Amino acid sequence: MARTSSYMLPLGTVAPQFSLPNTIDGAEVSLESVKGSKGTLVIFMCNHCPYVLHLLDKIIEISEQIRKLGINTVAISSNDVDNYPDDRPELMKKLAEERGFGFPYLYDESQTTALAYEAACTPDFYLFDADLKLVYRGKFDDARPKNDEPVTGKDLLEGAKKLASEIPQVEDQVPSLGCNIKWKKGNEPAGFFN
Repeated sequence: MARTSSYMLPLGTVAPQFSLPNTIDGAEVSLESVKGSKGTLVIFMCNHCPYVLHLLDKIIEISEQIRKLGINTVAISSNDVDNYPDDRPELMKKLAEERGFGFPYLYDESQTTALAYEAACTPDFYLFDADLKLVYRGKFDDARPKNDEPVTGKDLLEGAKKLASEIPQVEDQVPSLGCNIKWKKGNEPAGFFN
């Protein structure tokens, strides 16, 4: 699993639309249907990535905190399940139910949504304002598997609080780091990251 940094989509980018199945209940979920009154957090993640699993409890906790600020969360897995069967939709549902996700966990089988967002790694975080313009992308915090940094979500949480309070974001944002998205053969992006 290659350590990969997020590509850092330009701030101000309008969120690409999507409509994907929610593995938790089978319903189709669109960006419009899930967006929050103040903003929307889109997370590219998966079941098996050690970087995701290291942060997951705090991701769930913070998603609940920011929901109270008017910011909804949606998670998307775009991994190739033929080569990474731990990320199959039925196991996504199992993980979401076991861990008590308070947000949809969508399956991007075609990988077109990940490509549209230029997602590079799991986890990759995108925070959009009420007009679906990108205001924060980058790291959750400094915690990584095998380091001793506490899992706090401070960077993402600060971005969310600033968004909710209409305070300008820091423009010098630090990329997220995780496992590379597992692209299907022929879908590999041509050099937009790393």
